Amino acid sequence: MERLDKILANTGRWSRKEAADLIRAGRVTVDGVPAVRREDKYAETARFQVDGTDISGEKRVCLMLNKPAGLVSATDDPRQPTVLSLLPGYLKKAGLFPAGRLDKDTVGLLLLTNDGALAHSLLSPRRHVDKTYLVRVDGVLDEGDEAAFRAGMVLKSGLRCLPAGLERLGPSEALVTLREGKYHQIKRMLAARGKPVVYLERRTFGPLVLDEELERGDWRPLTEKEISAIQSAGTGPQE
Repeated sequence: MERLDKILANTGRWSRKEAADLIRAGRVTVDGVPAVRREDKYAETARFQVDGTDISGEKRVCLMLNKPAGLVSATDDPRQPTVLSLLPGYLKKAGLFPAGRLDKDTVGLLLLTNDGALAHSLLSPRRHVDKTYLVRVDGVLDEGDEAAFRAGMVLKSGLRCLPAGLERLGPSEALVTLREGKYHQIKRMLAARGKPVVYLERRTFGPLVLDEELERGDWRPLTEKEISAIQSAGTGPQE
């Protein structure tokens, strides 16, 4: 038996507060009877509906997190705090994990989900789902950097990087677009150009755009439109 607002929040579609607002507005029914109180407890076998739409059995959760620096993009780490430490207890039990990784000192958009098939499809190297980053470097960016990214780079380690985008926004600031996500890739590419990265923030992941209203460390459920968009991105043509 669980509280009704928690059952609704566990679907990943609403926060606990939003669930309470739905209940208060009379938009939630349980086994055909309008729900009255958010704290009432029900078995998961009950039939839950919101605005007449059945949500019973929904288990997939998709969250947008504005990742702060200092946290590891992992579900568990014995030595360092992870991004899951930012979530409330009821979501920590939902089996969430980061879809892809951001370095410990990298901030910005991180997708958390418990849908392994969705995450795999978005991260497949054959689909090349674009990601964009705001980058600041120690040095002055120039046309040679743009050309090097556009052509694709082979680093001293032998790592081959696909062609990428680098759009200069200022002397030391740019938007970088990647079609892949190799280990420390942007940092390694710019270090090879003699311009080490001093700040890195992910702004987009496929069709997802970092919500400007999310403070660093905050999260929210994806909207239905966003979920539909990432599903389409994960099932698009492979290369």
